[in-house]
Amino acid sequence: MQISEIMNSGVLWAFCLLVVSIVIFQGVVFMRSAFQVKEAVGMTDREARSAMKTGAIAAIGPALGNIIIAVSLMTLIGNPLTMMRSAIIGSSATESLGAQMASTAYGTELGSANFGPEAFTTIAWTLCIGGTGWLIVTFFFTKSLGSFQKKITARKNGTKKMVIISTAAMLGAFGYFAANEAVKSSGHTLVILTSILITIGTLLLANKLQRNWLKEWALGFAIIGGLTVGYFIG
Repeated sequence: MQISEIMNSGVLWAFCLLVVSIVIFQGVVFMRSAFQVKEAVGMTDREARSAMKTGAIAAIGPALGNIIIAVSLMTLIGNPLTMMRSAIIGSSATESLGAQMASTAYGTELGSANFGPEAFTTIAWTLCIGGTGWLIVTFFFTKSLGSFQKKITARKNGTKKMVIISTAAMLGAFGYFAANEAVKSSGHTLVILTSILITIGTLLLANKLQRNWLKEWALGFAIIGGLTVGYFIG
């Protein structure tokens, strides 16, 4: 059986759809619960419906940005696993990093000729176990992390410090993977620089237009730009 057939097999579709259906059920329950307590927070029916519509519309931008990244990921790890992981984590970018880490640890690369069932299984386990870690940390440390954040932000320039900490963490993660690719050739370096410039440009444009949802598109635009440059110089 070919690796593409395994990644898109009926059994995998069945299990992934089951997980996604649970996520959808949770979303419905949360929305229903929020609507039931509207009076307790002083909201009318009209205000509650308006808030839900606003939230739904605001989610379109980030969702489309996620779709762009997910489409590229589908060709590498298959449709069902991409759908399941994006539905649970809500960030195709995070899952892309996880898939790259898993394939590198196994000794291969995503989409390479020697990418087989064993490598795909490694990626599936890595992504699922990685998601479990998020749940464990959330369960045990949400309250204490919230208290820590309040202490930091309560100090002078505390909010700016939190922004610096979170930004540094993301730069470290992306920089680690980018550095490994940049040393391969000048073409790889050019693709990375193009993606960086597109990301910075998108973020600056989002701030100028005051469109926060546009920031969610930054990575998607960077991927498209990088792929385009890589195609022409390859």
